[in-house]
Amino acid sequence: MNTTRTHSTQAGQPGARDPFGAHLRHWRTRRRLSQLDLAQEAEVSTRHLSYVETGRAAPSREMVLRLAERLDVPLRERNALLVAAGFAPMYRQRSLDDPAMASARRAVDLVLKGHEPFPALAVDRHWNLVAHNALVPMLMAGAAPELVKPPINVLRLSLHPEGLAPRIANFAQWRTHLLERLQQQIAATGDTVLQALHDELEAYPAPQVSHDTPASDMDLSGVVVPFQLATPNGVLSFISTTTIFGTPVDVTLQELAVESFFPADAQTAAALAEMAKQAAG
Repeated sequence: MNTTRTHSTQAGQPGARDPFGAHLRHWRTRRRLSQLDLAQEAEVSTRHLSYVETGRAAPSREMVLRLAERLDVPLRERNALLVAAGFAPMYRQRSLDDPAMASARRAVDLVLKGHEPFPALAVDRHWNLVAHNALVPMLMAGAAPELVKPPINVLRLSLHPEGLAPRIANFAQWRTHLLERLQQQIAATGDTVLQALHDELEAYPAPQVSHDTPASDMDLSGVVVPFQLATPNGVLSFISTTTIFGTPVDVTLQELAVESFFPADAQTAAALAEMAKQAAG
């Protein structure tokens, strides 16, 4: 499992027709690096880097990749940097259903299945549901039909007043947690679709429902933010982890994340075991 670094948001994303220098300046500014800082990290002269950024010098393909690596640019945007510099894209982007991705899809399915009887799901870069195990549909039950039609956006489903929001016992805490995670992702990628999603979610009204939250078997405060969901089996409490591919060479794989939920107390563990039996039957 890898962690995602947080970066600061600056100017808007350059367009496909913008020169390489504009893309480079965008990412350098976003990462809060001066030309001197980046030049030192990339082991090039500040003068040459300045020439590349202003368009007075053309970078080599090796230089583009080196700068992208030092700036921690996502693979999708590295392709954009290569194209802007006059080179062919390097990283493939294929659907997880592509035959060439069969081994990756099997790996994802094994992780999801192996996590049962606890819920787990895989999402793409925009938090659209890609795959899930048998427990997930049982937790989504009761949401408005339009929210569970593919593509299902799990953040929208979670915070929408006609989705899971009325059933989330610690809604305010969970909402803050999700919006902070989304903002970190926006800062790292500069993705305008994610920014629009953030604005949409932030505007949703809070549900006018309260739930009796059971005491947990362990004190999780200051360590993780629990996810507490009211179900016919009572209020279930979860902690979650995010797993990403460590060294992907495919855009789709880099942008794929597996969210695994674990029971935060004995009552939740018992309830999930019973729900797993129902799903299997």
